[in-house]
Amino acid sequence: ITPNRPDCLGVRGIARDLAAAGLGKLKKDTVKPVKGGFVSLTPIELDFDKESASACPVFAGRLVRNVTNGPSPDWLRTRLKAIGLRPINALVDITNYISYDRARPLHVYDADKLTGAMRARLGRKGESFAALDGKTYAVDGDMCVIADDRAVLGLGGVMGGEDTGVTEATTNVFIESAYFDPKRTARTGRKLGIQSDARYRFERGVDPDFVVPGLELATSLVLELCGGEPSKVIIAGKPPKANRPFKFDLGLVKRLSGLDLEPREIKQLLTALGVGLDGKGKALKAAPPSWRPDITGPADLVEEVVRLVGVDNVPATPMTRAAGVAKPVLTEAQLRQRLTRRVLASRGFVEAVTWSFIPPIEAKLFGGGAPELTLSNPISTELAQMRPSLLPGLITAAQRNRDRGFADGALFELGQAYRGAAPEDQFVAASGVRFGHSTLEGSGRHWSGEAPASDVFAVKEDAVAALAALGLAQASLASAREAPPWFHPGRSGALKLGPKTVLGVFGELHPDLLASLGVDAPIAGFELYLDAIPPAKRKGAGRLALDASDLQPVRRDFAFLLDRDVAAGDVVRAALGADRALISDVGVFDVFTGQGVPEGRKSLAIEVTLQPREKTLTDAEIEAVAAKIVAAVTKATGGELRG
Repeated sequence: ITPNRPDCLGVRGIARDLAAAGLGKLKKDTVKPVKGGFVSLTPIELDFDKESASACPVFAGRLVRNVTNGPSPDWLRTRLKAIGLRPINALVDITNYISYDRARPLHVYDADKLTGAMRARLGRKGESFAALDGKTYAVDGDMCVIADDRAVLGLGGVMGGEDTGVTEATTNVFIESAYFDPKRTARTGRKLGIQSDARYRFERGVDPDFVVPGLELATSLVLELCGGEPSKVIIAGKPPKANRPFKFDLGLVKRLSGLDLEPREIKQLLTALGVGLDGKGKALKAAPPSWRPDITGPADLVEEVVRLVGVDNVPATPMTRAAGVAKPVLTEAQLRQRLTRRVLASRGFVEAVTWSFIPPIEAKLFGGGAPELTLSNPISTELAQMRPSLLPGLITAAQRNRDRGFADGALFELGQAYRGAAPEDQFVAASGVRFGHSTLEGSGRHWSGEAPASDVFAVKEDAVAALAALGLAQASLASAREAPPWFHPGRSGALKLGPKTVLGVFGELHPDLLASLGVDAPIAGFELYLDAIPPAKRKGAGRLALDASDLQPVRRDFAFLLDRDVAAGDVVRAALGADRALISDVGVFDVFTGQGVPEGRKSLAIEVTLQPREKTLTDAEIEAVAAKIVAAVTKATGGELRG
């Protein structure tokens, strides 16, 4: 649920939206006032100065005496379990039920544990309280607290206290229903690190007009499930004013969205959402409902109409191009991103779009977590840090696919990542992951045999192919064992252009990292830094003629004895450079360690293709080139030709 829709944090709010869209009919609200039989002996007060009065503008309560608190009935227990809540006792379960059903948080106190009046006020230095989560929190002068004459009982809109909580021995209960300032609630929860259902709703803005109706609904359920005698409702303060009415022209729907709807249909849609419409013709006066703080002007109502009708039904109307205005031309960066997408898609990857912000703990695992990259107002504490890499989101998406039965696959994403807060610390990355049995040849099981497991070599091929499409031939790339620590130290590497420019990293993700992310199977991935790739050389307008030789190529095999840590790429580059006029291709076809190979050494075999262009090569010319290849590889790697 996005922060602009607090009404959808209750089942009724979701049902209202569905009914407005034509899915079913919204039932009438059946909340009725409960007549109180006596005056509560627990008065309510608001103790704020003028500047801090917005912390809690309205506070309502009611005493219900002689209740019998115990286990909730089966219907209530079943509904709470269905949404993942643990039933506790009838009084607590009633408040949880109303919180999820009507997006109206409430709190219940054991009235026999209260001393004097209950009041909402700001905290004071040195005060603390034991909360329902078993922890003790110190409060300060910026926090709204609920207190009696003795001590602080809880944090307004965040969490209640343990000392005055209800138990099955409770016989007199005081029900609290109030409205707390969203911003102050969010600051308090963030400062103390408290997450609760109440905070989640209050910091997004609950319906200020449902303070008393919510109290009446809770009273009805308490009387139904626990019995008792209710007092009269006590109210201190007034609910804050909802959004003010504004003028709304029905013709604005067509002008802003292109939807050609009848006035009657527009009115019907908006009325179903609770918007009050007054007037005749197309010029109306619109009054947003109290549960929709996001509706502040005519454009918001147009958005609601479009949302209910469906964005797919909005006609595509291209903007007219003014005379003399040139057609847009893609920039070098845009062309690079488009080409990268096409290459990865052609290799079996599916594009994903993940969050640009991730949990702080995940950011630290990938070299991020800097304080300057923490969001000041995150959607949730789980999405509070700007991502230092695209891999966390892709890994999470891969595991989510595995959990849903898709054990083999490949995902990629192009997007922004952040090393710091400065503009130069923002970069464009192209990242991909393969999981299960997924390679270029296919994925999963097949009649001809199961595809090989995704490994470091598969993702290296993907990264090299993407770079090749961007104008960087494999021969110009150097592989180095310089992958970040979130990769497996022995199954990863970096692709470099020259000694300093890192173009990307690849490899199998570290098992410890995957375990900390809740991933139960190996994943291999890569990340390319598109901003680090040099601009492609400008090509002429015409396409070069095919330069194919009509002479037969010659292929020779060489096996070299090398130190085990020598990279195959170094051997390939050395062989290619031995005679660039004749050598057209070099490929590795065998790597061997074991019997006959000294400890710490390996045998690496390459196939070299010689392509003559002027005449057929003689044996002497072939041997001369072979000698150059052996000399070049020996000089570059220290290896020797095997006999």
